[in-house]
Amino acid sequence: MTSQMSVDQPVTYTADEMMTVSAARALRDGMTCFVGIGLPSSAANLARATHAPSLVLIYESGTIGAKPGQLPLSIGDGMLAETADAVVSVPEIFNYWLQPGRIDVGFLGAAQIDKFGNINTTVIGGDYRSPKVRLPGAGGAPEIAASCREVIVVVRQSHRSFVERVDFVTSVGYGSGPGDRERLGLTGAGPKKIITDLGVLEPDPETLEFTLTGLYPGVSAATAKERTGWDLAIAAEPEIIAAPAPAELDALRRFQGMRARSHQ
Repeated sequence: MTSQMSVDQPVTYTADEMMTVSAARALRDGMTCFVGIGLPSSAANLARATHAPSLVLIYESGTIGAKPGQLPLSIGDGMLAETADAVVSVPEIFNYWLQPGRIDVGFLGAAQIDKFGNINTTVIGGDYRSPKVRLPGAGGAPEIAASCREVIVVVRQSHRSFVERVDFVTSVGYGSGPGDRERLGLTGAGPKKIITDLGVLEPDPETLEFTLTGLYPGVSAATAKERTGWDLAIAAEPEIIAAPAPAELDALRRFQGMRARSHQ
């Protein structure tokens, strides 16, 4: 992918960089954000380093207002506690901050996700006791999906990850459609965006089925449809999402470079 600043100064970037920048842009200054490790952490830290300096990062380990100078390796990375405004117990993070709806947005990844935003990070294969693949599991994701005011999912788009029906519901999105979250007593609004390496999906206001509403430069709706395991709905005029700006790429690559050097 290439973004043309001028004829003589093209800016090149990878699909993962585009996805991370797009996820970072979804965060607003002053938000409280429950952050996972991996691409969600990269996106949240990028947002804080660029357009959202007052973004409050909360990690499952109990750190509130963490300001890491480089990307953490895990939720238990010592730099999170060293740079946090406060460190509390894990039960307090969940019982006081997350479950009562005090956190604006949760970032989640997925091994599988379906058209209603239900997430699987538990097993691949229909037999729970003898699956084809046993995944890391739930962690705090079900609580994040249930209670955050909104959820953003960051996942690479393929037939393996975008399936008609997840093999196991680890974290509930919209269940099987309208009314399921209310029936289950889930207080958060549910997933508002799925950000992929091709574009952005958002729930239809009526059916809650995820619809392709944005594409990255050079990506076609046909490509997105081909890499989806259900009959993907596409907005009448999908937005063409702006390519990463040089400042966004510089900040992201600086974070990634510091992590690589410090953990050699």
